[in-house]
Formats: sequence, C-alpha cells, structure tokens
Amino acid sequence: MSTSTPSHDEANPARDAGATPLSPAASTPSSPETPDFPQMAGADPIGPSAMLQAPWRLEYLQALSESEQRAEADKRPKPAAGSFLEAYWLSPASDPSNHVIVRTAHGMVLLNAYPYSNGHLLIALGEARPRLMDYSPEQRRQLWMLTDLATDLVERTLQCQGVNIGVNQGRAAGAGVPGHLHVHAVPRWGGDTNFMGVVARVRVIPSSLTSMHERFEATWTTVRSTWAPLIAE
Repeated sequence: MSTSTPSHDEANPARDAGATPLSPAASTPSSPETPDFPQMAGADPIGPSAMLQAPWRLEYLQALSESEQRAEADKRPKPAAGSFLEAYWLSPASDPSNHVIVRTAHGMVLLNAYPYSNGHLLIALGEARPRLMDYSPEQRRQLWMLTDLATDLVERTLQCQGVNIGVNQGRAAGAGVPGHLHVHAVPRWGGDTNFMGVVARVRVIPSSLTSMHERFEATWTTVRSTWAPLIAE
C-alpha cells in the first residue's frame, strides 16, 4: 500500500471547513504604532512589527511580596571593586596605553577596547556607582558634560553621519560593568552593518585602537581651550 504526503490544500482544516485563513496582515491591523512591513518569501510571518500585549502581568509584578523585593534589592550591583574603569581611573600614568583621551577632576573619556564601531567611546566618572541616581546632581552634571564633549570629539574626529548615545544601567539592561555606570557614544554611518555580523557574528573594526587614539588626541588638542572652562580639568 502506498502513502502520499497531503498537499497544502488537504492539510488545511480551515479551508476544509470553509473558513478563510488569517494572513499576517489581517491579524495585525495597520496603525501608527504598528507600521506595515512588507513580507519577503521565507521571512518570519510575525515580522518586526509584532507586539504582544500582556497587561495582566503588571498586577503580578506589582504584587511581588516585600520579602521578594528585599531579595531583589540584595542582588543589585554594588559599587565596582576592581573593574577596569576603576583601575584606569586610579592609573593616570597609564592613560596612553589605556587609550584614555580626556581626564578631568571628575571623570574620563576613553576608547572602548571592544567597540561596536570605529571610535566607540566610553564616558565614566571616577567614583564607581551602579545607578545614575546614585550620583549627586553635580556629579551627573559633570557626567553629561563629559558626554557632550565625547560627542563633539566623535563628530569632529570621524565626520560620522550619526551617533548612538546611551547608558546600560544594570546587568539586565546589558551593562558589561554593572557596578560602574558609564555612557556609550558610538559613531554610526549609513550601511555600517553588513553580513559579517549576521552570518559569522563578527564585527569588522578596520582601525586599530592606537591609531584611533592618536586621531582623538589630535582633535582634543584642537578643542581643549574651548572645553576647559566647562569640564573642570
């Protein structure tokens, strides 16, 4: 006795019942919050516009017991002890080898040793704190002033088309050093991502850290007199 694989029509119970199967477009109505994305052959039918609304989870999250909240508080990262940022801050004589570009009385701007793109800068205060609001208003002012400076250096040095500026606070948010808050300034260009990141999970960084550090130092020498009154060197 021979067997055969059912055709698409034969295997579709909705069609046998006379119903019309829902398409991705029909199940996700167009709205300003969920823009339409064209579906490519073989693409994920959910697509990038999908969103799962689960408002009932809010009640669960708000109903965490007091003991659970205390347990979570105990897990919060404490000020860093021995992080590379703290080590760099305590070793000003090693600024060139650590690729520190700017050092002030409050913090520093340095090249990320594991950049997302060429010229990826880190901005950190010398005092290690895990949360932005753990710093005083004056410390936060100094941190954002250094972030302004870092953004200016990135734009002047690299003539990039855009800059990602952000903070990952806490390990759950992606912080690599959760005990020492820092800001990222990542230069971007149109088309600066390619198949290497998707196929090989490898980022291609064409410039060495030493060469990039020299370029940033040259820019800093040029603009230092403008920024000096603002950043309390």
